[in-house]
Amino acid sequence: QVQLVESGGGLVQPGGSLRLSCAASGNIVRINVMGWYRQSPGKERELVALHSRGGGTNFAESVKGRFTISRDYAKNTVNLRMNSLKPEDTAVYYCNADVETWTGRRDYWGQGTQVTVSS
Repeated sequence: QVQLVESGGGLVQPGGSLRLSCAASGNIVRINVMGWYRQSPGKERELVALHSRGGGTNFAESVKGRFTISRDYAKNTVNLRMNSLKPEDTAVYYCNADVETWTGRRDYWGQGTQVTVSS
């Protein structure tokens, strides 16, 4: 069993910054891609940023230049630094990881953390 636990959400004013963290634990052999998705009310869940095991990153067009993603392979953590936040960034942010365990490989999701950008 694998668990993903997110932290760092909250309320921030437009133009502000937040840092989200996600820690994976459990019977992990290897984590391939780790990243973040978000979902606003009435909208589909969408990709925010991904970090591959090889170091490559992928960002949604709407966050390029404002968000950065980093990863600690030894600690099985991924962080999302969000700068210049806009009201349209308001959403529940979910951590996602492509995890190999001794019994197989699958995607895991965190419980989500709320980010609200408002004055």
